[in-house]
Amino acid sequence: MSLMEKAGKNCYRISRRGKMKADVLVYLNKDLYHSFTEDQSLQQLMDAASLEGVITPVIGMPDIHSGFGLPIGGVMAMDSTAGLVSAGAVGMDINCGVRLLRTNIDPKNLDKKVIRKLIDAIEQRVPSGIGRKSKHYSFISHNFEPIIHEGVPFLVKHGFGRNDDLKVIEDGGSVPGTDLSAISKKARERGLQLSTIGGGNHFIELGYVDKVFDRQAAEVYGLREGTLTVMIHTGSRGFGHQICVDYSALMKKKASAYNLEIPSSGLASVPISSPTGEKYLAAMACAINFAFCNRQWITDDVRKAFSSVFGADDHNYDLGLVYDIAHNTARFEEIDGKKMLIHRKGATRALPPDHNDNPEQYKSTGHPVLIPGSMGSASYVVRAEPKVKEIFNSVNHGAGRVLSRRAAKREITVEDLKGRLAEVMVSGRNYNAYLDEAPQAYKDIELVVDTFVEIKISRKVAKLLPLAVIKGEGSD
Repeated sequence: MSLMEKAGKNCYRISRRGKMKADVLVYLNKDLYHSFTEDQSLQQLMDAASLEGVITPVIGMPDIHSGFGLPIGGVMAMDSTAGLVSAGAVGMDINCGVRLLRTNIDPKNLDKKVIRKLIDAIEQRVPSGIGRKSKHYSFISHNFEPIIHEGVPFLVKHGFGRNDDLKVIEDGGSVPGTDLSAISKKARERGLQLSTIGGGNHFIELGYVDKVFDRQAAEVYGLREGTLTVMIHTGSRGFGHQICVDYSALMKKKASAYNLEIPSSGLASVPISSPTGEKYLAAMACAINFAFCNRQWITDDVRKAFSSVFGADDHNYDLGLVYDIAHNTARFEEIDGKKMLIHRKGATRALPPDHNDNPEQYKSTGHPVLIPGSMGSASYVVRAEPKVKEIFNSVNHGAGRVLSRRAAKREITVEDLKGRLAEVMVSGRNYNAYLDEAPQAYKDIELVVDTFVEIKISRKVAKLLPLAVIKGEGSD
């Protein structure tokens, strides 16, 4: 018997039962629902709904799959005074996120040799793969504290980017409340990975705007059909990972002191206003700024790569930032006059038109929401509709896995992967290293995006298709 009952179009409810203090809503369209396996992710949502101070409902996104504590594709809002904060409900890769650059280049004018040169030029500047150190080691070593405390504005001030970038990064690329004393020595030692993409599902993708659905919004975002784009997907690397590991263990120890019943170690939590809660939020802020800086530095390196291949200044090719948006965070927000701490794990903040937190130039449309597909499949730029408020101003962050990494490596062959990639170029020649990231390991991005579009929570703006993908080996 299914745990879920139909609650409306593309929406399924798990009503409160047992120790649950909130309902659970899971969003799947008809096709996703019929292929959905009721796995551990539903229990993880129910566990989250059992925590003290949780606000109903706990949300499962269309790209939901099981994770550590809260599932990936999970949204949990907590009362800002009576609620809890959970490191596991934010995730290992704090501020994993995506940014999109536009260009004025027609990809039809680029043959495969030129694209390969561009890939090589980017890879020369941006290390990829697990455990890789930055090529900006010296600058980071001497400026780590201001980088963490000031975020992207510090990098721009030192020439790593454009002033206009700051206008179109979530939070301006810098959140307050950082405190490096809240960071362990081991986490700090793992902080020399700025301007690296890591492994797993992280990437730099050269693509193009295949189709525009909302011409007004696309005009505001600077997106035109048939132009080259660059998408960058990475986060806080080993620095954020270590912070999550450290605080998940600490929260597990401290929970009993507050007489908290924690359903799983992955959802270890403490009161938001407790000393441990406040220290975690300060440490998380450090990782958020780190990740914004990581993507900013990569952007600067990508622009330099374009100049090295095509000549002239990078401004000649536009390479303007469309937007940079975070995935794994917990942030204080006010919705309908109620202040809450919203945990988004594998979910994206999506603000409708006229919301005060939108960048000035995106007030009329709402900011771009970037939803990357799997390697070799489409990605989407969407915008939020007013109805998004019903799910805490949140939408999905990607396609979502249907096969674990181990299962993908077991079930997908190199020939299968090559067949699905077709003409899409990849950075390395060792296809075995990318089997766990094959498109077959992920849900159909069209169905995932359509789930919210069909019920007017979001609206499609543009569809992007890949030309070449840079990925690192290993899983972060």
